[in-house]
Amino acid sequence: MSELTHAKAFSNVCVITFDRACISEFGDSLTGDTIPIHYGVMNTVATTREVTPGKYLDALPDGSYVRVSDLPGTRNAAKLAASRASARGDIMHVSKGLYFKGRRTRYGIATPPPEDVALEVVGRRGVGPAGVSAARALGLTTQVPAVQELATLARVPAGVPGVRFTRRNNIERVDLTYLEIAVLEVLRDWRFLVDGGWVSLVTAVASRVESGDVRPDAIAVAARREHHVEVKTSVRDLLAAVNGSDLGSVVTR
Repeated sequence: MSELTHAKAFSNVCVITFDRACISEFGDSLTGDTIPIHYGVMNTVATTREVTPGKYLDALPDGSYVRVSDLPGTRNAAKLAASRASARGDIMHVSKGLYFKGRRTRYGIATPPPEDVALEVVGRRGVGPAGVSAARALGLTTQVPAVQELATLARVPAGVPGVRFTRRNNIERVDLTYLEIAVLEVLRDWRFLVDGGWVSLVTAVASRVESGDVRPDAIAVAARREHHVEVKTSVRDLLAAVNGSDLGSVVTR
């Protein structure tokens, strides 16, 4: 086979140029002077350029969260790079092993909302607002919580300022949306949380159902495993009032 003329690497693709005689040996279907070869096919010709933890952090867009465990390189190198970037003011430490790269302002890095940090820490599956935060999420109150409240299926984490977590044990919540969990949480104490009473609650939920943000059938299924008796009763009455369906029977199965 004829010898390779030269090779160049572009991003994750290696372009190798052969002379005409060599190309003919690959078959008549190949035309031109270049053949793109992926690194996975021929990693002996070109290798991926090493990305350091520092360069990785520099390339992050504003508004990004990053965990030390996600940085390239060794654990020690990643921790050192994050520590140095934080000391320079390029990123800020928001929780154990978690940093935020905010937009720079004349006053420093823009701080992320506490609830956003909390969701990065615990994840988003089976997580939703609780208490007054749940009522606000559904537009049911003008009350402002002293701290953001979140209900989660996961172990309650520590070290997230401005957020109070509540542990729930209903595994059926795992596939509910943020607002569907808000509905269940409001129903735990709707007489205190909802400014306009039951009618306002029904109206707000009906609007969310119409927009597709809340699924009555999903709430009905999840309500079966709720330990709070008031929630089960209220879900049945709420779903009947919202769309006149017989989903209430699902709750009591």
